[in-house]
Amino acid sequence: MTDTSTSTRYAVADTGAGQVRGLWRGDPGAGGSAAFLGIPFAKPPIGPLRFAAPVPVDPWDGVRDALEFAPTAQRGDPGITLIPEPSVPGDATLNVNVFTPSPGRTASLPVLVWIHGGGYVAGSPASPWYDGRAFNRDGVVTVTISYRLGFDGFGHIEGAPANRGVRDWLAALEWVQANIAHFGGDRARVTIAGQSAGGGAVLRLLALPAAQHLFRAVWALSAALADVSPERARAASARLAHLAAVEPTRDGFASVPEETLQSLQETASRPESDDRLAGARAMLTDGLSWGPMVDGDLVREPTLAALRAGVGADKPLVLGTTDDEFTMVLDSAARRLRVVPASLALAKLGVGRERRRAYLSDNGAQRRKGTAAVLGRYVTDAVFRATVVKVAEARAAAPTWVYRFSWPSPTRRWALHCLDVPFWFDCLDDPHVAVIAGDAPPRRLAAALHGAAVAFTRGDDPGWPAWSGAPGATRVFGGEASVPDVIADGYRSVRALV
Repeated sequence: MTDTSTSTRYAVADTGAGQVRGLWRGDPGAGGSAAFLGIPFAKPPIGPLRFAAPVPVDPWDGVRDALEFAPTAQRGDPGITLIPEPSVPGDATLNVNVFTPSPGRTASLPVLVWIHGGGYVAGSPASPWYDGRAFNRDGVVTVTISYRLGFDGFGHIEGAPANRGVRDWLAALEWVQANIAHFGGDRARVTIAGQSAGGGAVLRLLALPAAQHLFRAVWALSAALADVSPERARAASARLAHLAAVEPTRDGFASVPEETLQSLQETASRPESDDRLAGARAMLTDGLSWGPMVDGDLVREPTLAALRAGVGADKPLVLGTTDDEFTMVLDSAARRLRVVPASLALAKLGVGRERRRAYLSDNGAQRRKGTAAVLGRYVTDAVFRATVVKVAEARAAAPTWVYRFSWPSPTRRWALHCLDVPFWFDCLDDPHVAVIAGDAPPRRLAAALHGAAVAFTRGDDPGWPAWSGAPGATRVFGGEASVPDVIADGYRSVRALV
């Protein structure tokens, strides 16, 4: 329903809890879309609900304004980040934002649900890059969701349900199933997508038996898996309790202000050794400290094990990475490292001799760029790119497509982490994009990547041969002119790490 009684155009939609009023951007029916912001899918996780599973929101009377982004689980100023992700203060942090070209019950459009990244400790669904405007233009309803972060979302707490952040994802997706028809979407045509920790989130959901009824397909950008072991989760929580001077119980943690736990959680997750190299080795070996935990209940086994067992095998998957996700972090050390042999540097990171030899042999072009470039690529491969091959191989014959984003940033040198996101969302006109992609990012590249995402969300294949049919087949977005768009073994350079 559209309200045009004033110069500002509003759209009103039903939800199971009551009606909401969104704002039209552009003209209805002429390429415009309506934004419904900050719709709660659960009660604020405060007081007795702070460490509880999400609880459905109470119904409201009348029409509730959904005109501004609701509070975010990310608190305070996140500082300079590659993706603009603002924090919004407040308690009601469990909410969804819906962008639709056709609010109403009759459209039955495909639906994209986006889960933001941020290492499971940061990030915001309120980023201007996540606005669904371009997907709406192409006939796709878009939803962004929030979830509890860090210790509040994923820490082990005696007496509290585990994986509260995962439960938030499930509750938000249940909200989509129950309500998206009122916004013009088809509940049977839901694709979930995310980047970085959000990419890890959608792979975790793909491999989660309890989530299988909630979506049809998955697109994972630069997925960072967590699969935190119970032992590691308990150790990090015990250290956090020690730092906060409380018992590691629900009552103990509840006695500590949220902002205090958030300020201490980074310290609690770091290795106790002051050796920075030891810390780097631990991160590469053990992964993230806060994130989905293998709890034996909701999350019964690691993501790859569940995929190998066939969970989610009926659902199409697209996944890929940028070529140099984190290589830029070592740019400042390039001069110091140029006298250090690459093999020795990898040995310091704990890479065994045979693996070092094989890895360096497969990465000759990167090796010619210097030791810093090799180490940066190794971190990229160990955390992100090897995951692509492991997931594709774990799914065997299940429909899986693989890609690489290879266009190097003119401002940051590399095809770095997050660079693909504004191309995927086709939001190159956003002023924040120039910082990471320069003043003239190639629109043809956005059309290709975004177009593949739209086709896949509609139910088609993304436009290149599936890995499941031709193992190794990889679509290269933004590569050199001499490189074909599709290559036979696009992730060969990570084979030594798989």
